[in-house]
Amino acid sequence: MTKNKKIAVLCNYELLPERVGGMDYFFWQFDKKCKENGFEVDWFFPNTATHVNYPDLNIHSDATVNVETHFLNFCKQNEIVYSHIITHFLELCTPFFKTIKQWSKAVIIAVDHNPRPLNGYPVEKKIKKKIKGLLYSRYIDTFVGVSDYTAKELVKDFGSQIRNKTRVIHNGILLQDVLERKSRNETKPSFLTASHLRESKGIQDLIQAVFLLPKAIKEEIVIDIYGDGPYRKSLEDQVRSLSLENCFHFRGSSSHLKSIYCKYDYMLQPTHMECFSLSILESLAANVPVVTTNVGGNEEAIMNNGNGYIFKAKDIPALTTILAEIYLGIKKIDLNTRIDIEKRFSLAKMVEQHFLILTENPNPFRVLNSERVDNNNKIK
Repeated sequence: MTKNKKIAVLCNYELLPERVGGMDYFFWQFDKKCKENGFEVDWFFPNTATHVNYPDLNIHSDATVNVETHFLNFCKQNEIVYSHIITHFLELCTPFFKTIKQWSKAVIIAVDHNPRPLNGYPVEKKIKKKIKGLLYSRYIDTFVGVSDYTAKELVKDFGSQIRNKTRVIHNGILLQDVLERKSRNETKPSFLTASHLRESKGIQDLIQAVFLLPKAIKEEIVIDIYGDGPYRKSLEDQVRSLSLENCFHFRGSSSHLKSIYCKYDYMLQPTHMECFSLSILESLAANVPVVTTNVGGNEEAIMNNGNGYIFKAKDIPALTTILAEIYLGIKKIDLNTRIDIEKRFSLAKMVEQHFLILTENPNPFRVLNSERVDNNNKIK
């Protein structure tokens, strides 16, 4: 293994002690893996942090500017040579990538975590993305999508010229921290949802779907909502306006979800847009099936009638039917949903695949443009 390589990882991801999720675990494990193999890592976040394992990371931050500007300022002030520059949660194919490629010989790896709108981007934005792809994609050596869906959307966004340097590395989770549910209630099951509370997560659809349930079910069903965000008040107002206060309990954000999932029978995720949900993976790892929509990478983790149920986004009557049939025991999942997650979506596998990029050539995925992204993490 090559020694004394230095990596910069840029993450537009706020570090919050009350919100410790799958990406935090990935950052810690990736940093450890790099150090064990002779790589030094400089991390660039919007803020510093002292919770859990963040003191072990070499973090640089500046709250007065964005991550890209801070990184450029840092590089101007310090004579540091990076072998690799990795970005997470940054806008792709911008002049920033041209700038860092011009002064650096580093391999640039851009990881895309961004979900797309349910009906796609407006025409004007599609054109702008294509232009940006033509101008700036050449300065990124490898594009990484966190799901097959994301990788395909990257090519659709920025053009076929990036197809041969786009790959898939699915998100993964730390399974040993997720407590497992041993059995499920076949009738009158318990439900939770866990997400950032914004309109695109579709919780308003869930509230409306419960309102449409038969009165007998509506008088008994309880759904706990974990998470916070700008849409919380609107959701609470909707619950009150429909007189569903007994059905929905807003539990706020929790850093202990991995020990909470197992207290429920089903997870509900009526989202309108998604890349590849870590909360869905964690719920399945807790042996808690998931009811979710056919957007993003959801169907890469959820097999309809196998480890959960899939319905079309915004199809409120369909969600009402699924809820009623689950609650009455007409629908039920017998599969242990944890087994598949252990095989396909572990954090160790995710870390290993991200680390392997560091040891490969900048552009090792040369294939025909007519081929597609598959589950083997490359264009095929």
